[in-house]
Amino acid sequence: MLKRITLPYQVSTSDYFERIRSLGNAILLDSGKPSSERGRFDILVAAPLCQLSYQQGILSGVNLPINILPDTDPFDALEKLYQYSYIEQAQLPEDIPFNGGLVGHFCYDLGRAIETLPQQAVNDTSLPEMLVGLYGWAIIIDHEKKSANLHGSHLTNQSTLKEIAQQASAPVEPSQHSFQLTSEFCSNLDEQAYHTQLSTIDDYIHAGDCYQVNLAQRFSANCKGDPWEAYKHLRSAAPTHYAAYFDTEHGAVLSLSPERFLSSDTQGHVITQPIKGTRPRGHDAKADQQLADELKDSSKDRAENVMIVDLLRNDLSKVCQHHSVKVPSLFAIESYKNVHHLVSTVTGTLEPCASPVSLLKECFPGGSITGAPKIRAMEIIEELEPHRRSIYCGSIGYIGVSGQIDTSITIRTLLVENNKIHCWAGGGIVADSISEMEYQETYDKVNNLLSTLTAL
Repeated sequence: MLKRITLPYQVSTSDYFERIRSLGNAILLDSGKPSSERGRFDILVAAPLCQLSYQQGILSGVNLPINILPDTDPFDALEKLYQYSYIEQAQLPEDIPFNGGLVGHFCYDLGRAIETLPQQAVNDTSLPEMLVGLYGWAIIIDHEKKSANLHGSHLTNQSTLKEIAQQASAPVEPSQHSFQLTSEFCSNLDEQAYHTQLSTIDDYIHAGDCYQVNLAQRFSANCKGDPWEAYKHLRSAAPTHYAAYFDTEHGAVLSLSPERFLSSDTQGHVITQPIKGTRPRGHDAKADQQLADELKDSSKDRAENVMIVDLLRNDLSKVCQHHSVKVPSLFAIESYKNVHHLVSTVTGTLEPCASPVSLLKECFPGGSITGAPKIRAMEIIEELEPHRRSIYCGSIGYIGVSGQIDTSITIRTLLVENNKIHCWAGGGIVADSISEMEYQETYDKVNNLLSTLTAL
């Protein structure tokens, strides 16, 4: 039986998040409303019943109801925890995307638990490759119906929900915190180094090693203050429908992602929507439309997009029913405050024996941020990028107790750790990529984030 306590609707979820943040391990899955055009739900959770963590090859947990060993495969442990929490239900009401289950993050480098990769890039961050909590309840803000409700699963009781409802309704004290940079952003690849690395990728492509490689640079600065204050400014400057925020042991993750990774409902209908192809917004309506048309008509960007669509079709086919994988949409234009994107949609239907965890494992990390073929592209990334990617190009999202999953690709994502902030930007490199344009594209993607933080 579904449990629900009605709360006052608020367009901004900041107050609700600030009220539950003190409960510990709070996570905001943010639709970007009211500025974002595409999002509908904000999902807020805190105080997990247990946690599962994987870091540098070692699995650990807090209050776990399952038995694990340090060398257990992280996806196997995640599957056990999912099966523990799962309750069969025909279908959730359409206004309840999530009422309890697994919520957390999966770093790009979790891919090392799936594939054997070289170890060349510097690993200088401490965020676990996977940290997932089992949550018994969630606050759901539905911006379409203009409603707010506290939903509970079979993992929690009504008295606990009433306590959470009281906490969520408590007065919010005006923030006494701030956030600011204490140095300028610097890249780990200067322009000449970027062009050199792109030339190396071009050599690999012409040698037949690969077709496409996603090459990224990392911008880093010193900082001080509360990362949540930084996030509130960023979500205003760059509203996106797959945004997220959560505190970590040493800082926080601030994600302003526009990209869906994997979504599947309780009936096993799967959707993935890779982004490949970018142009900046124009300075007026005419110039803006010209840039959007240029992107849509670009043979280079369309070819790049098709490569990744084919890769994702292959990944989905590992866990989806025979002949169910389709491509209902190719090369759709999605526009954001700073860029236009070329987005395609791939769908499928899960095999009856497949779970959301197996879907995640077979597709991880997302093909749109590796290249093709995936494993060779990841080897080249490790060779050419100076530092490990950490949360960048990983995923954030949930797996509900009823079997539904929704996750992002963590592009436009920042990591705050030990008074440093990191922000990554990359793009797919193919045979006819123009180095200067690819380099500029990385700035087009994150300039609004960097400039917003610089102005604080």
